[in-house]
Amino acid sequence: MAEEHTQQQEEHKGAQYVRVEIIAQFFGVTVRRVQQLTQEGIIKTTPTPEGNRYNLVETLKTYIQYLSDKAYGKSKSEKEAELREAKLEAEIALKDSQAELHKMKREIAAGKYIDKDEVALDYQKFFITFKRFALSLPSRLVSMVSDQIRPTEARRVERELTEETKRILTAFTVAGSVPEDAEENKGAADGKAKAAPD
Repeated sequence: MAEEHTQQQEEHKGAQYVRVEIIAQFFGVTVRRVQQLTQEGIIKTTPTPEGNRYNLVETLKTYIQYLSDKAYGKSKSEKEAELREAKLEAEIALKDSQAELHKMKREIAAGKYIDKDEVALDYQKFFITFKRFALSLPSRLVSMVSDQIRPTEARRVERELTEETKRILTAFTVAGSVPEDAEENKGAADGKAKAAPD
């Protein structure tokens, strides 16, 4: 411990160590700015018997070098390197998206994707067939039990089953054909309802 203290005293001989306020005056900045420069590692303090102090000459040299590098574009070249890297990343992303688009075009040409109008037509045919099948159910069901009920009762049951089937088909059609803008508005309204406090 005594040896370390003696070594520090020898290192301090001939050097002038000053407080942060003095450095701030020399630099023409605030004390806070000097502290920031210290935290950023641009300048440094030295432990002395009085506490942490700045070696005046070394600190001035270091700060002058920092300002010189800044003025002559060292920081500018770093910024340019960052911009070049960002540009390179953007170019890679663009090439990736172009490759994906090219792959999709090849798959469309190979018939992996179906035309939207063709899909809509297929769905239309399916639902027409399904509607016919659903509307034929009431008469089929009544014919299965017709020998157990009177003809007038059978006609009434068939009529009621047909009306109920039509009602269900209408509800199904309405639920499945919500316009896109109404769906978007519903989504926005749901989002607002979730965001609203209880």
